[in-house]
Amino acid sequence: MTHTTTAAPSGFEGLGIAPTLLEILTKHGYTTPTPIQHQSIPVAVAGNDVIGIAQTGTGKTLAFGIPMIQRLAQFKGRGLVILPTRELALQVDENLKKLGAGIGMKTAVLIGGASMHLQKKALQTKPHVIVATPGRLIDHLEQKTIRLDDVKVLVLDEADRMLDMGFAPQIAKILATVPKDRQTMLFSATMPLEIVRIANTAMRTPVRVEVAPQGTLAERVEQELIFIPKHDKERMLELLLKETEGTVLVFSRTKHGAKKIARAVQAMGNTVDELHSNRSLAQRRGALEGFKSGKYRVLVATDIAARGIDVKGIALVINYDLPDNPDDYVHRIGRTGRAGMAGKAVSFATPDQRGDVKGIERVIRGLIPLKPVPKNLPAYRNLPPMERDNDPHARGIRGEKKYGAPSSERKYGAAPQKAYEKQYNDRGSKPVPQGQHRAKRYDTGTASVAPSMTPRPMTASVTTQSYVAPSANQFAPSAPRKFRK
Repeated sequence: MTHTTTAAPSGFEGLGIAPTLLEILTKHGYTTPTPIQHQSIPVAVAGNDVIGIAQTGTGKTLAFGIPMIQRLAQFKGRGLVILPTRELALQVDENLKKLGAGIGMKTAVLIGGASMHLQKKALQTKPHVIVATPGRLIDHLEQKTIRLDDVKVLVLDEADRMLDMGFAPQIAKILATVPKDRQTMLFSATMPLEIVRIANTAMRTPVRVEVAPQGTLAERVEQELIFIPKHDKERMLELLLKETEGTVLVFSRTKHGAKKIARAVQAMGNTVDELHSNRSLAQRRGALEGFKSGKYRVLVATDIAARGIDVKGIALVINYDLPDNPDDYVHRIGRTGRAGMAGKAVSFATPDQRGDVKGIERVIRGLIPLKPVPKNLPAYRNLPPMERDNDPHARGIRGEKKYGAPSSERKYGAAPQKAYEKQYNDRGSKPVPQGQHRAKRYDTGTASVAPSMTPRPMTASVTTQSYVAPSANQFAPSAPRKFRK
């Protein structure tokens, strides 16, 4: 593995980029490359394997997108980009389409939560670049709807995040499937040992480009840390929302916590949506697009949005809960102050989380400025209990409410009575109306049906069965069984 350092960025013209791509970059307003782009593009355009280490929000998509598109235009083959999350995959696909639409480049996105049928149709068009998450790509490989024997350029973006999410087996399988004669580009914010192993086994003398040490924060992000009791976090959040102008991104540690925070923010009079893995793909895309367009002022998210989500102009990032992994702190606050803009990040910590704060400060190699709890916190809000029936994820496949519904309704969907009758018709007996039970059949009576919730009157007759005394030898021990010799 070799290292490279180059001069300060001046423009895209001297990086070996083809004139057609230079015109496209100028058309979309890209005039000055970022440090990671300035150092990575010349190396990758020459066909070398690249390991790019840079903080979040530094333009890594163009750093691998420009060389990949140019090399695919020169040599026959296909590009494959692997990313950890659906949102990041859609974002990368959007950026690649901007660059390649003018030269006829086609892309296909393979992500979970989307229609397999539509993805198969997209693969039939023979796209030049495939953008995929590891799990869905493996699904297509197992169903033999895709072949990777023509991949010439492989990109692993946010590689450390994929390994943290447990995608190591899928990545190993993908690396074993793609041809060995390929160019590999790996981009990450950190350099753990797992990535070093990948570099040693799956890459050919990669050039390492590192524009900032691990844990480096954006230069113009103002940080604050507030030690506050858990029950006062909502009040502090409301005060910050009143004092801040612009969009706000709030991070929660859990999906349930994100839902509670979003509900509280809405009660404060703000437009808000949630972004976490319990939401469908359409809901996650709608939340992100609404946040970008200004439809929602506040977005409450788990760490699914901590990396790679490029939303410009976020005024404030609030760590409502500290991250489980100290490295995620860097990626969280990297959502603000992007592309050289100013930003602010405020973190809430309970008094018993001082050890977690020290772990974060070790990663960023510095102290987070402390801020006392203001005395003018808003009054407590009494919110009604969460209505589970209003949760779209608490509904069945046909839209019926699951919570509080009879078991037959949960099992049979919108027409439980019809399925209930079919259950008994298959047995050759008469169906019983739902809500009633079938009486036992006795020797001296006939079957009767009575409502399960209606008590029988005291004067009702009761059918009985006559008693027959057992015979003398009924309970006598049987003769021992004879076995074959």
